[in-house]
Amino acid sequence: MSAQVIWILIAAIVGAAVVGYVIVRRRRTEQLRRRFGPEYDRTVRDAGNVAAAEMRLHAREKRVDRMRIRPLSSDDAARFGTAWKSVQARFVDDPKGAVTEADRLVGEVMRSRGYPVGDFDQRIEDISVDHPNVVMNYRAARDIAQDHARGRASTEDLRQAMVHYRALFTELLETTVAPADEPVGPRMVAERRR
Repeated sequence: MSAQVIWILIAAIVGAAVVGYVIVRRRRTEQLRRRFGPEYDRTVRDAGNVAAAEMRLHAREKRVDRMRIRPLSSDDAARFGTAWKSVQARFVDDPKGAVTEADRLVGEVMRSRGYPVGDFDQRIEDISVDHPNVVMNYRAARDIAQDHARGRASTEDLRQAMVHYRALFTELLETTVAPADEPVGPRMVAERRR
């Protein structure tokens, strides 16, 4: 074999390896985009580049895979559903207290499901693995709750916080029964199954 043929073979192997690497990276990116939804873009923005963001998201997946996240028992789901109805009813007379209670109740559901509930940022990352489409709601609700604690939230802000908490609560409950007195249509059932 001549040296020229050997160099051509080496170049072909290197080229195939590069193409293979690019294909694997694209697949991984698409899998992470599908799994994390809008959280993928947020993490890319925060990390400053795609490779660093994807490493962070992959680390989240590994961390959550090691946890013992479990669905709620039907008794717990019913108990939490009833508690949520009470929190919503409280909003009319005590919006500030209802938002505080909604935050506490979401934390309790998370704890019952097996999520660690220490650091808020870590909690957000953990939830984003299995519930990426509502993690934004949790951030928004928490921001409003913090504004409320500083005396800077209007009643409309508090109402928005309740809407955000409710979206996360419903997702965490993983049930087709609405947590409030509302009809459950096919769209709501499908959303809760995602």
